[in-house]
Amino acid sequence: MNYQEQIMKALIVEDDPGIARTLQVNLELEGFESFWVSSLSQAFEKESQHKIDLVLLDLGLGTESGFKFLEHMVAKESRVPVIILSAQTDEESVVKGLEMGAKDYLRKPFGTKELIARIKSVTKIPQKHDEKINYAGLCILTNKRSIQYNERHINLNRREFDILNFLIENADNIVSRETLVQAIDKDAEIFDRTIDSHISHLRKKLKKEQVDSIKISSVYGVGYRLEKR
Repeated sequence: MNYQEQIMKALIVEDDPGIARTLQVNLELEGFESFWVSSLSQAFEKESQHKIDLVLLDLGLGTESGFKFLEHMVAKESRVPVIILSAQTDEESVVKGLEMGAKDYLRKPFGTKELIARIKSVTKIPQKHDEKINYAGLCILTNKRSIQYNERHINLNRREFDILNFLIENADNIVSRETLVQAIDKDAEIFDRTIDSHISHLRKKLKKEQVDSIKISSVYGVGYRLEKR
């Protein structure tokens, strides 16, 4: 599995932390990596730093207008779909947003199921059966990004899930830190020490969940190896 190809990146431009967090959680459940910003300057910066696949754009950003970011995307002839999420429910705002180039306009408050359906529509996410991987008593559903051990769900964050999944796909082989970084996301600011930290947290969680059928060994000066006990 090539994580660089599969993980889509979404930029959330929203000044309400509660709404932003809800969006991040639901996007992560759909396999997205998300970046949250609350101002136009931050939005311009993130958009220039990362290859973005989707923008969720609030129009009311304090004293700033989200239309300025939409104008920026249109001016550079970006093909990245923009979905406007706004409390501005008047017909004039909706028409303006769509005519400027937004792919969709969702009025606040909105339901998360409707939002996800619209996201799938504009990003052309294919509906696929979940890939199931079984290894040493672990059951991994890759599309749902879910992992179970003896039918118990194990709660891992996105990085931990990706690392464990990649190590299982390369079981019994030594995987260097550099390979892990490239496999997970070559664009993110991940360093050797960060990988070591993720591995440490992953080991602790597996121990807490009494996953004793596998072990992740450190290979001095190189990286890691996962194997059955």
